[in-house]
Amino acid sequence: QVQLVESGGGLVQAGGSLRLSCAASGRTFSSYAMAWFRQAPGKEREFVATISRSGDSTYYANSVKGRFTISRDNAKNTVYLQMDSLKPEDTAVYYCAAGRVFGSSGPLYDYWGQGTQVTVSS
Repeated sequence: QVQLVESGGGLVQAGGSLRLSCAASGRTFSSYAMAWFRQAPGKEREFVATISRSGDSTYYANSVKGRFTISRDNAKNTVYLQMDSLKPEDTAVYYCAAGRVFGSSGPLYDYWGQGTQVTVSS
């Protein structure tokens, strides 16, 4: 069992930056690929970024490529999402997820956090 707790969300102006963190419980964090997803009001959940178990592979949604960076620290059981050049359309609840398989599909991930709100004002 893995428990995930996100933090770092908030209100920021367009063009600004935020860094999200996701702390995982347990001693098997390095066994999981980690990902970030988001869900805006009235929209379906969408993939944002994923990182492999070792951290040497990453993959991003086209909408955030070049602006967001996913990273992980296996010694701290934490995954991060650095978000730069934020846009109003990035407004959403952001969720981190853990799974055994590296990929962009939600069903690949077995464990999910409760989410953290990110609001970007224009």
